[in-house]
Amino acid sequence: MAVTATARKSRLRNALEGFALTAILQSFPTFAAAALLLKLCGNHDLVGDPGIAIFVAFAPLVHATIAVTLGPSVPALFKTLYEPAFFDGTLSLSDKIAEWRTHPIASLQLVAIVLLLSVMAVVTASVG
Repeated sequence: MAVTATARKSRLRNALEGFALTAILQSFPTFAAAALLLKLCGNHDLVGDPGIAIFVAFAPLVHATIAVTLGPSVPALFKTLYEPAFFDGTLSLSDKIAEWRTHPIASLQLVAIVLLLSVMAVVTASVG
């Protein structure tokens, strides 16, 4: 009987994967939705301004940095922002995402994002 050993990743690769997953799956949708809400509310300063793209690109990185550095030390405060499964060196990238999706908090976050984007799509379509 063949036994497959789980190879641990390097600490740097695992940390980069965890940081990227935190920024992409948890932080980016929040800031992209915030930018779209500002646009839908009639903030005309955002029209054609590259600053909003810079904000949406860098805010998740700052947000993820804070969540990743403070999350392990203050888990009660960052329980919705820090996902320990993203930093499990024994899981592959797809396994990390699958593990995260099975948590009730992640399901709640995903449902909230889908509902928010649906409302924004309806408002955008009705405004013209």
